[in-house]
Amino acid sequence: MPTLLERARQNGETHPWIIAFTVMLAIFMEVLDTSVANVALPHIAGNLSAGVDESTWVLTSYLVSNAIVLPLTGWFSSLFGRKRFYMTCVAIFTFSSLLCGLAPSLPLLVFFRILQGAGGGALQPISQAILLESFPKQKRGMAMAIFGMGVVMAPIIGPTLGGWITDSYSWRWIFLINIPVGVISLVLTLFLIFDPPYLVRKSLREGAKIDYIGIGLLSVGLGFLQVVLDKGERNDWFGSGFIVWCSVVAAIGLLGAFLWELSREDPAVDFHLLKERNFLIATLTMFMLGLVLYGSTALLPIFLQTLLGYTALLSGLVLSPGGFLVIFLLPVVGKLLTRIESRWLVVFGLSMLALSLFHMAHFDLEVDFGTAMMARVYQSAGMAFLFVPINVMAFYFVPKEKINNATGIINLARNIGGSVGIAGVVTMLARRAQFHQAVLVSHMTPLDSAYQAMLSGAKQMLLAQGSDPVQAAHQAQGLAYGLLMRHASMLAFLDDFWLMAVASLGMIPFMFLMKKVRPHKEDATAY
Repeated sequence: MPTLLERARQNGETHPWIIAFTVMLAIFMEVLDTSVANVALPHIAGNLSAGVDESTWVLTSYLVSNAIVLPLTGWFSSLFGRKRFYMTCVAIFTFSSLLCGLAPSLPLLVFFRILQGAGGGALQPISQAILLESFPKQKRGMAMAIFGMGVVMAPIIGPTLGGWITDSYSWRWIFLINIPVGVISLVLTLFLIFDPPYLVRKSLREGAKIDYIGIGLLSVGLGFLQVVLDKGERNDWFGSGFIVWCSVVAAIGLLGAFLWELSREDPAVDFHLLKERNFLIATLTMFMLGLVLYGSTALLPIFLQTLLGYTALLSGLVLSPGGFLVIFLLPVVGKLLTRIESRWLVVFGLSMLALSLFHMAHFDLEVDFGTAMMARVYQSAGMAFLFVPINVMAFYFVPKEKINNATGIINLARNIGGSVGIAGVVTMLARRAQFHQAVLVSHMTPLDSAYQAMLSGAKQMLLAQGSDPVQAAHQAQGLAYGLLMRHASMLAFLDDFWLMAVASLGMIPFMFLMKKVRPHKEDATAY
């Protein structure tokens, strides 16, 4: 017999905004942990007597286990019950955060991060599914705006927050701060969240079968893919036998999993959903959104700190205003979805995103704080007009009983896009810097009058400062080479920004291939 709380929930008496706050805690906590540890790696390595290269497994281990669990969320929810599985994941994430904060050695920290990633993998898709169900169809724009606040904001403030905590206290607190949030999330979920009646649970006792082959292939494929993306640049990509071997295993695993799951009537991951045109295009668009969001968020601080001499805190302040603008705009976009067709909002967002990146592609070594900050603000405004309408279009034609599976797939696409984006921009940065260096070096010859004039001016300046003629000549060449390296790096950053801008524009034509999702007028009795 249902309890009073269950009857209240079934009768719609639990307000959707209360449910939204409950799941937002878990969303923000989990997404934040994908980026908050980045800036703490040198501190972790020093404190645990490990090399910086070894400490990167703290990031990789989390991403691998997180990626494996993401697409399996729908299957686990039907097997154990969604609320029970969700609470178990929050509990695992919270307890493993405690273990991470107390870890006495790097191997144990990596093991605890694997547990943390496994617990956190299901939090995003389940939270998104709960939000989609808690709000009526005409209010889904607002539901996705809430979800977007956690997903978009966390990677933006993560590095800044992680740096502040690490500098002010200890790297251990970047994990320990999850504990009170996790406990509050568990308590609220216990009393406020309930499984919908159409969510059919298939227990093992009732004949449900575990798809060992599909789960195994998918786990191997995603795990090795994350290792390739995280370690590729450091190991010279396909110049490394280890990366080649991992890439082959990843390709076999992912292709095998896709074909195997399509052949099954009751798959662990329902790739049949990709036959729905809107969901397929939205998933591809979300992959690109993850690529540009995470890629540019990683690239801009590197540019500011390595070429302009910004501190970690100051570069974080360049990014922060854009994050606050996202918080302001996401509810506005949710409201606009009741009046404007989703695809036009996406086209506007992609155009604005591309224009902001083209603006960044015209930066120089004299760019000031305000210009860099405003460029990021424009970019964040474009992001705000993308996340919500893309999700609305993605799930509009997906049956309610399939939403759990669909959220797992689309969140995986965004996360993989983020990993590809970070790996791609870092690799291109290194390769294009080498290219521009080779081009610029070709002008540093005795026959180049501009180069000789620069050397002469530098030598005269050094002589005036007390250097002897021979020493001044060598120092002048050193200054010239240092200037060349800075310009080569600058041009490489501009190439990265330009490429992401073109990729953003390239997604616009796909919006016109999607089925129309007409705006719903708000209904005062919707709740």
